[in-house]
Amino acid sequence: MASEFSFDIVSQFDMQEVRNAVDQVKREITTRYDFRGVNASIELKDDLIEIVAPGEMKVQQVYDVLMQKIINRKQSPKILDAAEAKPTGGMDFKQEIKLVKVLSQEKCKQISALIKEGGFKVKPSINGTAVRVSAKDKDELQAVMGYMRGKEEVVEVVLAFENYR
Repeated sequence: MASEFSFDIVSQFDMQEVRNAVDQVKREITTRYDFRGVNASIELKDDLIEIVAPGEMKVQQVYDVLMQKIINRKQSPKILDAAEAKPTGGMDFKQEIKLVKVLSQEKCKQISALIKEGGFKVKPSINGTAVRVSAKDKDELQAVMGYMRGKEEVVEVVLAFENYR
């Protein structure tokens, strides 16, 4: 029997579902009445979604459709980190939306601090882009998981728990 149990807290999402959501947005842009004759586009790159449309309002409409499709595909809107729409020349505006794939060092520190504030008998440690939580009792680890699910709004990222041993 292991003397110490642990799990990792990471941030992850299903990239295929995001790809499907972007494809659905592309199709909806081509068929919607309010986008007829408008040169609007959305493109998924490695860790970035790029929206180009004439005018800030059209960019915001495409972004709203994207949010709807992301939620419909059971992905959290917290995976999207949208920047302000910027003019690119002429009447076109461009918005870049970063996909939050990993926990930053600041978020890892914040998660560690939250766990310590919770008063659990566990040891959180930062391992690159993950926070490893270890304890001698599995029940403590389960309590930390439940506690952190309730704190996702504070952390403002999607949390996933893996490598539970």
